[in-house]
Amino acid sequence: MNAMSIVIAAVIVGAVGVLIGIFLGLAGIRFKVEVDEKEEAILAALPGNNCGGCGYAGCSGLAAAIAKGEAPANACPVGGAAVGKTIGEILGVAVENGERKVAFVHCQGDCNKANTDYVYDGAMDCRMMAFVPGGGPKTCSYGCLGYGSCVKVCPFDAIHVKDGIAVVDREKCRQCGKCVEACPKHLISLIPYDAKDVVACSSKDKGPITMKACSVGCIGCGLCVKNCPQGAVKVENFCAEIDQEKCIGCGICKEKCPKKAILTPGREV
Repeated sequence: MNAMSIVIAAVIVGAVGVLIGIFLGLAGIRFKVEVDEKEEAILAALPGNNCGGCGYAGCSGLAAAIAKGEAPANACPVGGAAVGKTIGEILGVAVENGERKVAFVHCQGDCNKANTDYVYDGAMDCRMMAFVPGGGPKTCSYGCLGYGSCVKVCPFDAIHVKDGIAVVDREKCRQCGKCVEACPKHLISLIPYDAKDVVACSSKDKGPITMKACSVGCIGCGLCVKNCPQGAVKVENFCAEIDQEKCIGCGICKEKCPKKAILTPGREV
């Protein structure tokens, strides 16, 4: 191969490289995706847990929705007021502090308080209990099964099984709601962090049946309703419910409850 052939080959290769560069440059301009700087800033402010507690597909989905005005600046339950304030500053709007909530397990039926009908030996997953006789070994068909489906889905290590029932660490909980969705018995709800008194039972059985199943189950006796000075308590389907908007935390309902089925979150003991 002579020198001229080498030069020609080099020129051809160089020309092809230039043409490819020009093509890629034009393609980049033609198919350029506009970046919303505000959306990027919002995404950077979000915690990045991608838990879905906000109702969107991860933090990027929420960031896009907030930037478009489809979601409020304080829509992230995990970030709370601090993140909401930061996003409000990015948007140039004032953001009210949202109410902090935490998960609460409406059941006290641990190994010492709830009775069982048989010994279960199988998959340790509450959601599998739909295929087990009676919905699980506990006599109360509404009680916490204690196999930790809620524990497995919590991204913040805020819920654990102790003595056969799930217990929430209020300080770690970030109200993402994953445990609420995971519980097949629908025993977990998000309540205000500063909730006063809450009924820690979900049994819908009549009193005599509940008493045979659990020593701390609500029997629907109505003493809490009769003694509440604010009319904040009602009994439906043999189980008491407390309206947190009306409750003043006087503790009378808790004092009058013969089964000790009413607790003050954070001060259960």
